[in-house]
Amino acid sequence: MRQGHYTIRFSETAPDIRAAQRLRGLCFLPRDHGSDRTDHGEALDSDAHDEICRHVLIEDKQSGTLVCCFRILPLSCGSEIARSYSAQYYNLSSLAGYDGKLIEMGRFCIHPEWHDPDILRVAWAALADYVETEGVELLFGCSSFIGTDPGAYADAFAMLRERHLAPKRWLPRVKAPQVFRFARALRLRRADSRKALAAMPPLLRSYLAMGGWVSDHAVVDQQLNTLHVFTGLEISAIPPARKRLLRGSPG
Repeated sequence: MRQGHYTIRFSETAPDIRAAQRLRGLCFLPRDHGSDRTDHGEALDSDAHDEICRHVLIEDKQSGTLVCCFRILPLSCGSEIARSYSAQYYNLSSLAGYDGKLIEMGRFCIHPEWHDPDILRVAWAALADYVETEGVELLFGCSSFIGTDPGAYADAFAMLRERHLAPKRWLPRVKAPQVFRFARALRLRRADSRKALAAMPPLLRSYLAMGGWVSDHAVVDQQLNTLHVFTGLEISAIPPARKRLLRGSPG
């Protein structure tokens, strides 16, 4: 798939996956992280889920530079959700009875030296193509905030509590040992919308604009130095006026 200045493709070889892990390492891991490294000392972000996922690579046409990547895990129905990365951190038993096809989107990152907003649009276009082709009904994953201090994102979490909590029938329960229960802790706080939106990760903003919802708590991930919330998006619930966002259209 080609769009604008970029080429989008699935990984085909071990070096392709290695390139994705290298970009993820650049985006997610501190320089002194003691994880897997290349011979040149570059940190690689890798885990067991890399072997069971499909990896999407977005490259600059002219230079061939990998500017964005993410991975997807297709699931035939909710009974397979225990295989997902998210299930390590959230009790997802409420989704075990989901009848339709699901995909988990994870490890989304954009090269820190590339600031073209079209990259995010292209990523959504690629995902939309897959969703439509495969008949996916629910898209989910973990949306991450940089750092582990909840106070830095008080307005963002307050807005999530006010407007974007998951429906009760799908609400994930606590599983991780360290969490921030923002729906409980911030029940009396009124969100400053401007500050909240400024603090939201771009990917999460896109989910929410299309009707996505989140867990009522954030997991504190000390290893990756992030706070993340479980995020779900039911494809059938996307308002018609918003579907152009999933297809990667400008606006």
